[in-house]
Amino acid sequence: MFRKPFFQQQRQPQTRINNFIRAAEVRVVDEKGGQLGVMKTSDALALAYERNLDLVEITDKAMPPVCKIIDFGKFQYQKEKKAKEMNKTHKVEVKNIRLSFNIAKHDIEMKAAQAQKFLAKGDRARIEIVLRGREKAFGHLAKEKLEEFKTYIKIPIIIDHPVTRDMRGFYMLLSKGK
Repeated sequence: MFRKPFFQQQRQPQTRINNFIRAAEVRVVDEKGGQLGVMKTSDALALAYERNLDLVEITDKAMPPVCKIIDFGKFQYQKEKKAKEMNKTHKVEVKNIRLSFNIAKHDIEMKAAQAQKFLAKGDRARIEIVLRGREKAFGHLAKEKLEEFKTYIKIPIIIDHPVTRDMRGFYMLLSKGK
C-alpha cells in the first residue's frame, strides 16, 4: 500500500521566462502594452535580448501562450503588489452605539456624528437604548428616541433591522445607503 510522505512540500506555480518557455510559437506583447502578434519563440527571445529585457510567459492557458517583453524583476514586483491589493478588502464590522433613556439633545447629536463616521467608512451601526428599572415601563418613549436619532444622521441610510425590543431595551441596525 502506497503512503504519502508525512511532510510534502507544495510547489508554487512558477512563471516561465526566456529559454524555459516550452511553446514553439507565442503571442508577444511589448513593454508598452502593444501587440506584436504571433511569432516563433526564438524570434521573440531575440527581440527581448535586443531590448535588454526578458521574455515572460504571462499565461500558458491561451493558444498560443501569451508572453510579454518586460524586466522580470519589475514583473514580479507588479505581481506581488497586485496580490497585496487583492488582500486589502474591507471587512464590515458592526459598531455599537449605546444611548441612555434620558439623553440630552446635544449628546444625541454627538452620537449621531459618531454613527455617521462609522457608516461613511462602510461599517454597520447598532444603535441601542438600555432601559433600567422604571424606565422599562416607558418603552414607547425609548422607541421615539431611536426614531429621533435617525433624523440627526445626514448621510443616506438603510435600516437593516427596524426598532426592536431586546431583553434590556431597544435596538436598531443601520447601514450606509446608496
